[in-house]
Amino acid sequence: MRWQGSAEAILPCPSAGEGPNIEKDENLSTARDEQGRQKITPKRGEPSLVAASEARQGQVSAEASPGVNERTSDGGGQNVWDRVFARANLFQALERVEKNGGAPGVDGMTVDELRPYLQAHWLDIRARLDAGHYRPQPVRRVAIPKPDGKGERLLGIPTVVDRLIQQAIAQVLTSLYEPRFSPQSYGFRPGRKAHEAVVCAQGYIREGYTWEVDLDLEKFFDRVNHDKLMARVRRVVKDTRVNQLIHRYLVSGVMVNGVVFDSGEGTPQGGPLSPLLANIMLDDLDKALEERGHRFVRYADDCNIYVRSKRAGERVMAGVRRFVEGRLSLKVNEQKSAVDRPGKRKFLGFSFFQRKKGEPACRVAPQALARLKTKLRNLTHRTTHGPVEEIIRHINEYTMGWMGYFRLADTPSVFQEIDEWLRRRLRQLVWKRWKHPKTRKRNLEALGVPPSTAHEAASSGKGYWRLAASPPVQQALSNAYWRRQGLRSLHERYCQLRTT
Repeated sequence: MRWQGSAEAILPCPSAGEGPNIEKDENLSTARDEQGRQKITPKRGEPSLVAASEARQGQVSAEASPGVNERTSDGGGQNVWDRVFARANLFQALERVEKNGGAPGVDGMTVDELRPYLQAHWLDIRARLDAGHYRPQPVRRVAIPKPDGKGERLLGIPTVVDRLIQQAIAQVLTSLYEPRFSPQSYGFRPGRKAHEAVVCAQGYIREGYTWEVDLDLEKFFDRVNHDKLMARVRRVVKDTRVNQLIHRYLVSGVMVNGVVFDSGEGTPQGGPLSPLLANIMLDDLDKALEERGHRFVRYADDCNIYVRSKRAGERVMAGVRRFVEGRLSLKVNEQKSAVDRPGKRKFLGFSFFQRKKGEPACRVAPQALARLKTKLRNLTHRTTHGPVEEIIRHINEYTMGWMGYFRLADTPSVFQEIDEWLRRRLRQLVWKRWKHPKTRKRNLEALGVPPSTAHEAASSGKGYWRLAASPPVQQALSNAYWRRQGLRSLHERYCQLRTT
């Protein structure tokens, strides 16, 4: 029988008939597991993680203490190591890493090269993991612009091997923590999505909680305190080897321009483990808000609390600031945090407004609309090269995905206006490409414009944008024309999504 710590523990066996019991028991991870130990599943009856009072804080500290027998009890957090490196879990992690793709880490290895590498080196990697000698490589620093255009967001790209191990850890830890997480937390959780968070917020407004405490954490992923985070991990995960490995990922360092810098705090965005660790860190905040009976919604580090008055909101903001900065050692971004009406704030790209009858409705936030128009301007600039069909294909790829997310908005007229604006930009682009008056006149006539009208339009000295809205150009390059060219309508797509 093959040793399950070999490469065959991850990759398919070359011969289906080799190795009895390998396919029957996917939990076998090493030779010592051949004695038939059962897979350990998490218990759902664990106590809450956090309390607001100092007495409960002392109890939590005791739970976080590692001075217990970590290998003998039957709790859900025991023997996590064996579950992480079980064959079935590693297969699932490998498929997920390959599906996600992504850029290479500091070693330059791509996702396509991962399987062949594991076939040759997994035996050594697993041996170093079991012996406690494995050291994760530093993450590669990548900076991307923030959606609002103000500053950059720093990402840390792990190597593909480290991505595989992190994904395997995250899958098992997710099964342990999911029953404990707050139902008001929606970010990076299986079976939950941003739309549910927006609908929840809209429900609070409908109930009369028409003031919003918009809490923004300053550089959250870069400022997570490692000691506080690991104390919260140890409350549930009692397997020392797993905790040591997670800590090594936290302190693995960051490579910038070939130079490795220590990472004394933070959990860099970009790895499979980072979103789960963020939820573990902020679960204390969720529990504190629940104990106080607040109506709140949290999506990752974006947290909104809904109250009935501005004065109550200011009181809540002061209390949450003390909790976040005192208990979690995080920093509230004073410039982005505020107590205000929901219609003046944005949440996950959406905002809210009151209909005439007082019913709260959802709309696309002005910032999200501005980003959409900026993207479309870049795609339809009148100096853009390439066939019009290719330009339209890129437009459709972006707008259909955008509409799929913002279908929750109750503003169909906004999408009609965007359609009209976009078609005018395309007419402007085509009009400029026709260049010469003779070419313009000939093309207008070919598209059904009377000769006299075509001559007048072709000879006009007005600007491209103004002529794009003129009757002759609109008649020639009509809505039907663009439909034949393959341009898809945001409004039509919105109507389709809302009726399904």
